[in-house]
Amino acid sequence: MDFDLQWFLLGLPVAFALGWLASRFDFRQLKREQRDAPKAYFKGLNLLLNEQHDKAIDAFIEAVQQDPDTSDLHFALGNLFRRRGEYERAVRVHQHLLNRADLQPAERDRAQHGLAQDFMQAGLFDRAEAAWRTLEGTAYDTDARLALLTLHERSHDWRSAVDDALKLERGSTGSYAYRIAHYWCELALEADAKQQTADADDALRRAHEAAPQAARPVVTAGRRLARLGRHAEAIAVWNQLLATHPTSFNLVATEYAASALACGGQEDARRQLFALQQKKPSIDLLNALDALDSDPVSRRDRTRTQLALLPTLSAAQALLRAHESSALLVSPADLTAVSEVIGRAARAGQRYRCAACGFDAQQHYWQCPGCLGWDTYPPQRLEEL
Repeated sequence: MDFDLQWFLLGLPVAFALGWLASRFDFRQLKREQRDAPKAYFKGLNLLLNEQHDKAIDAFIEAVQQDPDTSDLHFALGNLFRRRGEYERAVRVHQHLLNRADLQPAERDRAQHGLAQDFMQAGLFDRAEAAWRTLEGTAYDTDARLALLTLHERSHDWRSAVDDALKLERGSTGSYAYRIAHYWCELALEADAKQQTADADDALRRAHEAAPQAARPVVTAGRRLARLGRHAEAIAVWNQLLATHPTSFNLVATEYAASALACGGQEDARRQLFALQQKKPSIDLLNALDALDSDPVSRRDRTRTQLALLPTLSAAQALLRAHESSALLVSPADLTAVSEVIGRAARAGQRYRCAACGFDAQQHYWQCPGCLGWDTYPPQRLEEL
């Protein structure tokens, strides 16, 4: 018994020493790994800031191999893969994170957000939609709603887009009233194409309710009435547009004139258009007035007035056509006005442009003042290229 106790007393210090040595070895190894991992991480970060993406990816892969449990390194690596267009590798990184049982809920949502972005950038919209939907109700809820809205717009799923926009509005992310009105107008056009008149009427009503001040529901309603042959009603609707959205009225000016001719209301329509032309001249209004009054002399006078109010190439071309169709001689004043308009328009094409940075200049430079590149200016003006 004494012999056993003696050996026990002798072995106790030895066991203690071996345990101490083992702990020191593990501690040094752990310390070395912790020192090496941040070193590789900061090396990758430095390479990334210097736009050396290939070397940065290699450095991050090395850091992940040294410390595979660090999620931040995985996120950095996944983002790099996505930025480089290597979507499959980015997906694998984020899916690896989602498969980890020890991942915290916030980190799991972050990985799901990265995965959804991967699918979105890769054009896998069905998988992207499923990934975004899992983020509803999380810290990424707004991002998910905006992404789903974009996806539904791309796929022309207008009813889902309406739902997305309403949820975003309830989340206090701003007003989507005008976009919702556009969605209902698209649904009205789809219903009309399928000859579903009641659904089209309901969609237009909802569009107007969503955004009473929007121009498109009024434009669409007037066009729909004109297409159905109800020209007087179409003119009444477009008169509202003329009063509230005179600029948007240009979109239907020629259709307005055609409906006026169809229902015998050309005199009133001409007065309305002429009054608007004096305030907000446009080539569309001029064409509509020409449709309502084809007298050559009146057309020339209107076009001359248009050129004076709004000196554009379209107005100059219209004046030349008016003279051509009426066989009237072009007056010196008209020639001067047309020449001034053409000269002003030509000035934009008489410049030189740097092929490297797009810097425009009136004179040719051997060294670009913008990017300081040499021989980047072609020896030809823009209109000659």
